[in-house]
Amino acid sequence: MEAPAVRLSGITRRFGAVRAVDDLDLTIETGAVVALLGPNGAGKSTTISIMLGLVPPGTGTVALFGEPAADAVRAGRVAAMLQDAGFVPGATVRDVVELARALYPRPLGTDRILATAGVTDFANRRVDRLSAGETQRARFAFALAGDPRLLVLDEPTTAMDVAARQQFWTAIRAYAADGHTVLFSTHQLHEADDVADRIVVLAAGRIVADGPPARIRAMAGVGTSARLDTAFLALTTDGPDTDGPDTKTIETEH
Repeated sequence: MEAPAVRLSGITRRFGAVRAVDDLDLTIETGAVVALLGPNGAGKSTTISIMLGLVPPGTGTVALFGEPAADAVRAGRVAAMLQDAGFVPGATVRDVVELARALYPRPLGTDRILATAGVTDFANRRVDRLSAGETQRARFAFALAGDPRLLVLDEPTTAMDVAARQQFWTAIRAYAADGHTVLFSTHQLHEADDVADRIVVLAAGRIVADGPPARIRAMAGVGTSARLDTAFLALTTDGPDTDGPDTKTIETEH
């Protein structure tokens, strides 16, 4: 049996007196598109950083495709598009893509990367002369270069205009349909509703709901036609029950 794309077991991480991640268990099977949601300070970015091996957990274990995160990243099985990723100022978008391709054993072709990320029209422009939305798309191209089996996206559509967002999510759907796994965090809840097979909601470092969008609404006690924002607020305003098992966590159907 193939190992899951992600398995986090008993992950805890403190920053001083603040417990950013609180005994978190999360398994993501291969081929899934999963949205990680939560209010500011819920632990989303810390969870992603631990998953990618950028921050060590205080307790718990991390496995990506059955191996340590660092090994999976080094082998090119995992890549990420992070909000604070920077580029060499004088490089062009094409230079950045070629650099990324050189890091991996079986990279995608340059033209395919540029087209998928929607950066072909400005591939020869310097990255320090891109708009904020164009920079996001260049980060996407960099993340795609190694054809990763797991693609992790942290607030990927920040600063993108409507057309760029639509193109981006169309590319993500096609990438996932080809058997890849995608995990993304976003504050744009309609994007999660439209794209994700599964939504994981964090509050105070714990998972408070986990399942397809329809079941997230059901757990929140809102109607099937309600906006996901309404369910999200119902699930996160009071936070998880700390006196016992989390009654808002639900099992995911496979």
